[in-house]
Amino acid sequence: METKELFNSQGLRCTRQRLEVYEALAMSKRHPTAEELFRTVKTSQCVLSRATVYNTLETFCEHGLCRKLPSTEGGARYDADLSDHLHLTTISGDVHDVPSDLGIRLLKSLSAETIAEIEGRLGVSVKRVDIALHVDADF
Repeated sequence: METKELFNSQGLRCTRQRLEVYEALAMSKRHPTAEELFRTVKTSQCVLSRATVYNTLETFCEHGLCRKLPSTEGGARYDADLSDHLHLTTISGDVHDVPSDLGIRLLKSLSAETIAEIEGRLGVSVKRVDIALHVDADF
């Protein structure tokens, strides 16, 4: 789906700033921070402020166009890949996708009974499972 159509399907106006930020995020495999995206988009023809990037990313999260990933540095990283997949965080805070075959195996090892028990004991309904692996190395 083209980005403009994606925005329309979510009820978002397609401004040049939103288009630039989303396309930079979607093309990145690094799970960038808002600051990293700002530096990337700032070098293009589009003029925008840091606040615009931060606000745009929050809007994308609210409309289900990206995920906000907590970061060990206190900020957040963003991911436009909304498929079910796992992340690995390095000691320096970089975030990488776990190969999908390994992620699927890990998710399948979490039994339905365990999820049901979590729901019952905490009185919640689990919508989605996110697993983040943290390692004491960089690669």
